[in-house]
Amino acid sequence: MTDIRKIQINEYAYHLPDERIAKFPLAERDCSKLLVYRSGELQEDVFSSLPRYLPKDSLMVFNNTKVIQARLHFRKETGASIEIFCLEPVAPRDYALNFQQTGRCSWLCLVGNLKKWKEGSLSLAVEVKGKTITLRATRGKCVGTSHWIDFEWDHSGMTFAELLDAVGELPIPPYLNRETEESDKETYQTVYSKIKGSVAAPTAGLHFTGRVLDALHSQGIECEELTLHVGAGTFKPVKSEEIGGHEMHTEHIAVSRHFVARLIAHGGEVTAVGTTSVRTLESLYYIGVALARNPQLEPECLHVEQWTPYEYAKAVERGEELALTTMEALQHVMDFFEHHQLEVMQATTQIMIAPGYEYHIVKRMVTNFHQPQSTLLLLVSAFVKGDWKRIYDYALDHDFRFLSYGDSSLLIP
Repeated sequence: MTDIRKIQINEYAYHLPDERIAKFPLAERDCSKLLVYRSGELQEDVFSSLPRYLPKDSLMVFNNTKVIQARLHFRKETGASIEIFCLEPVAPRDYALNFQQTGRCSWLCLVGNLKKWKEGSLSLAVEVKGKTITLRATRGKCVGTSHWIDFEWDHSGMTFAELLDAVGELPIPPYLNRETEESDKETYQTVYSKIKGSVAAPTAGLHFTGRVLDALHSQGIECEELTLHVGAGTFKPVKSEEIGGHEMHTEHIAVSRHFVARLIAHGGEVTAVGTTSVRTLESLYYIGVALARNPQLEPECLHVEQWTPYEYAKAVERGEELALTTMEALQHVMDFFEHHQLEVMQATTQIMIAPGYEYHIVKRMVTNFHQPQSTLLLLVSAFVKGDWKRIYDYALDHDFRFLSYGDSSLLIP
């Protein structure tokens, strides 16, 4: 097996003119273009036609995460503007519990204009539901490139979720090179978003409408949801020459017992909507591997390391471990649900999917067009067995729109 870590990221470069980056979405979500890649054949269609390309009675998986208004703008008495960008909760760590807090909570955050905030707390007076509330932010320890920030506010009946909705700003991708607009609050959410926690949208899902979802149902396609909260690290470029020098960000995932049961009922094969669903589904296989190795793992210990898939493949190659089938791995996950009497399993993943990766669960993928030299492009290349360049050349030659608000593709290797 080749050493995945030696892959040169410059092999995944392509020229993306700025005018090909969609700054705004189309007025009708499902009128975007759809590039269809089937067994090496390429064609163009419109997204509303997606259901006709999918097998009847198959399973389609969506990420139901909802983007939070994660940017908070404070101003010091000196006039200096400080931006605090909430990345992930740390006290309490559970997203739902944190959002329900009514007086204090803590997050890991990125801080803009940090040099102007050397000490003391920042405060922000806001009007929420006719009441003036003072939100205070106190800086704690540095954790990598992030800072621990303690938030406190003086109206005990107000939840942190309500505060963010009232005063936070939706964080649109940096490559759009524009300010967030009021319309983004709707257009940068999927129509099925439910669970708050992401700081970036699972953008492959932005094309779906009630009309497309109805067409899927009428074709007997079962639609199920999981949750992966997308972190700011999804935009982190690979700066090392070899991908082995890139550290994948940690993302929080949640799947239900019902979801895994449906996955098993479909033979462990799905159409995944977006790279976030892909990472969750493929991580699920490796959680099954971890549970096969150690059935006594506690719920808080479920984590997929960046290089786990490749280390496991090498162990199988050396005869040190038996390769688990997809269904065996999923059964270990189901046994875990039953043993711990759980309805929802929470875990974290840093999975790196790159050329050489063998997919276990995802058989078809709906995804947008990604940035050059990105981990998302590596994931796509792994799925189409290295044929990404021909797909992207076709998209560029046929006036497809790129990145978050751009057009879509259906990939069926």
